[in-house]
Amino acid sequence: MTNRLELSGTVAKHPKRSQSPAGVPHCYFVLEHRSSQVEAGLPRQVYCYINVVVSGKGQQILTQDLAVGSNITAGGFISWQTGRNGIGKLVLHADHIEKI
Repeated sequence: MTNRLELSGTVAKHPKRSQSPAGVPHCYFVLEHRSSQVEAGLPRQVYCYINVVVSGKGQQILTQDLAVGSNITAGGFISWQTGRNGIGKLVLHADHIEKI
């Protein structure tokens, strides 16, 4: 099964860093995407807001220069994540980030 998403946009919330109990570093931020797409032959304005996480020691270099307002393309897989409050959301687990 394929699970790959690549999305460009602007970093909308300041990246937050944490470490799991197992010692794995994580960086969390929110990506805001706006574009114009064609659907059923008609133009459509598209907007989405997605949580992004980058995990692993070797991957943290991808996030070292990120700040609110940075324009990036992020690629990885998506997964459902349920918070402590019981509310679920889709999260992009990025393994590739490129500034644009």
